[in-house]
Amino acid sequence: MHAHFVNPILNVSNMQESFEWFTRLGWKTGFQWGEPLSFGSVISGDVQLFLCLNAQGGRGKGANTETFGETGDESADKGVWMSLWVDDVDEIYKHCLANNIEITFEPADMPWGVREMHLRHPDGHIFRVSRSTVD
Repeated sequence: MHAHFVNPILNVSNMQESFEWFTRLGWKTGFQWGEPLSFGSVISGDVQLFLCLNAQGGRGKGANTETFGETGDESADKGVWMSLWVDDVDEIYKHCLANNIEITFEPADMPWGVREMHLRHPDGHIFRVSRSTVD
């Protein structure tokens, strides 16, 4: 098999809320489909995610516990986890603080050679925002 790209499909409970969340994160709307709106996409750089209203996958509106650390339980939420690779984790962190994006794990250098932080979408999907610390 030779895959060209992958578009994850996130199950969301509110399309408008999801589009607004991604806009605050700095993403752009790709397309919107359905009347009423039930499917669409958001885009950042070369990355596109599909959003689907109440279908195609699960959501993680569970206990919303910490995602890492001694009190963390990354299995508590049943939303999708995604690794999102960026140029500057700390810049994204500041942007998220300024735009009221839920941060579940603040930027930290990890022993496996990345600097990362975690963001939670309103439906419990976790974005593991990372960059390599290995030259």
